[in-house]
Amino acid sequence: MKKLFLIIGAPGSGKTTDASIIAEQNSDTIVHYSTGDMLREEVASGSELGQTIESYISKGALVPLEIIVNTIVSAINNAPVDNVLIDGYPRSTEQMTAFDALVAKEDNIELASVIEVRVSEQVARDRILGRRAEAAPGEERSDDSEEVFNDRMKIYTDPLAEIQAFYTEKNLLKVISGERTLEEVVADMETFVKSKI
Repeated sequence: MKKLFLIIGAPGSGKTTDASIIAEQNSDTIVHYSTGDMLREEVASGSELGQTIESYISKGALVPLEIIVNTIVSAINNAPVDNVLIDGYPRSTEQMTAFDALVAKEDNIELASVIEVRVSEQVARDRILGRRAEAAPGEERSDDSEEVFNDRMKIYTDPLAEIQAFYTEKNLLKVISGERTLEEVVADMETFVKSKI
């Protein structure tokens, strides 16, 4: 039985870094994927599913939801260990409901928890835009990165309340504060994941 942990968080929350460190420190029991990695791996495998994905990517088209969901399930089933961390998914209520329906039919996969790495919009903004503060005067294009950040934040926050409510009702949502040092957040998340496996 594969145990799955979905990790969501705003841009700048550190969710990808947190998950990859935990997987690295527990490589014999935990593996970490991002959705992009899984699509790339499926394409590289040369499977029928991979060829279908490639046909969309090569045209610059968005990969349809059903294919993304099938790719995630395929990656989980083929994971080398039984505990899988996936970050940055679901990003929309459509992704959430499609995934939920599919996992319900899979005997081999149990969704153990959805972990939200929570940071305030201000902290996320400072982390993402703080990277440009080091640019020399005249080099920075603050309106650009500010706009990009605002768009990414909106994409994350728009469906968030629905996603939180959905998983809270299933007693699966675990909120971890991302506004601490990397070590503290990782330790907290790692303890929680291990308590579930």
